[in-house]
Amino acid sequence: MPQVSAGSRSKAGSWATSSATRASMQANRRRDTKPELAVRSYVHALGLRYRVDVRPVPSLRRTADLVFARIKIAVFVDGCFWHGCPAHYKPPASNSDYWTAKISGNRNRDCETDNLLRQEGWTVVRVWEHDDPRLSAKRIAGIVERKRRA
Repeated sequence: MPQVSAGSRSKAGSWATSSATRASMQANRRRDTKPELAVRSYVHALGLRYRVDVRPVPSLRRTADLVFARIKIAVFVDGCFWHGCPAHYKPPASNSDYWTAKISGNRNRDCETDNLLRQEGWTVVRVWEHDDPRLSAKRIAGIVERKRRA
């Protein structure tokens, strides 16, 4: 592959259009994001206990943000950019083909994850990063309460 100037790409063949973009994207956390911590804090304040960053089904390579294992509830706190939020996602102007395919793949994987977990008897809860964490926690608590009574 031909070398590309340092100003346009951080290294030849990289998905990033610049070294600054690459550094910024690599700095994104896989877990313990601000929206996730906020939801977890409010869920905990409601007296609920859960496991963090766990595979609901050990044989399935999918990790949920909050897991209520005994009652089979998996909660995912999805970022608007990475999961293609219908209300907030805007594809980047540069390298748009790459990002369109990447976000589409993430959305497809999310749907597949939901289906696979449901087939195993799990309830899947998806929360967007822009959702009010207090309301999200109350919604999660309501689902937990209904499952415990069932």
